Order: sequence, then C-alpha cells, then structure tokens
Amino acid sequence: VQLVESGGGLVQPGGSLRLSCAASGLTFSSYVMRWYRQAPGKEREWVAEITSTGGNIYYTDSVKGRFTISRDNAKNTVYLQMNSLKPEDTAVYYCNAYLPWNDYWGQGTQVTVSS
Repeated sequence: VQLVESGGGLVQPGGSLRLSCAASGLTFSSYVMRWYRQAPGKEREWVAEITSTGGNIYYTDSVKGRFTISRDNAKNTVYLQMNSLKPEDTAVYYCNAYLPWNDYWGQGTQVTVSS
C-alpha cells in the first residue's frame, strides 16, 4: 500500500494550495480518507475527512470555510483545497486511509505559509 502526497510548498498568507494524495495497493473506494497535519513541536492534528462515497465530510473548526476535502475514486486520489491560508496552517500534511481494521499513512508534504 502506498499513499503519496503532493502539492505542498511555500505560499503567502491569504494564498491557496491544493494537496493531492494518490493511493495504490488498496481498495481506495472502501476507505475513509483523512488529512492530518503536524506543526513543529506540536502533536499531529486531524484536519478533515471524507467517507468512502464522499457522502459525509467533516472538518476541524479552524479550517471550516477555508479548506475543502474531496475525492475521486476513479483516480484513487483525495484532495485538500486550502484557501485563505494563515501562518498557523504551516505544518507537514499527511493523508490517511482508514478502516477499523486497516490504517495507512503517507509520508507527508510540507506546507509553509509565510510572507
């Protein structure tokens, strides 16, 4: 199983980035997909999740209205559109494929929000 994140980088406050996570080696359409982030010196934090069919979506309060999670089961990919970025969004972002009996993680992609 592989989860490969991409799309991170350096962006100014107020800017946007779109993260992608391409999955292989698993039945992607069966999994809940989640995004987490970890800032320096802090614990990993859950950011957003989308159920297997995309029917239910949830966000942590700090990103509601700014971030959008989506998935394309035909492409085995989950996305995180991040708008109105703030310096406090700076972190390594990880995607996670979750079922109660299986749990997979990507290697992470760095997002830095700074002027």
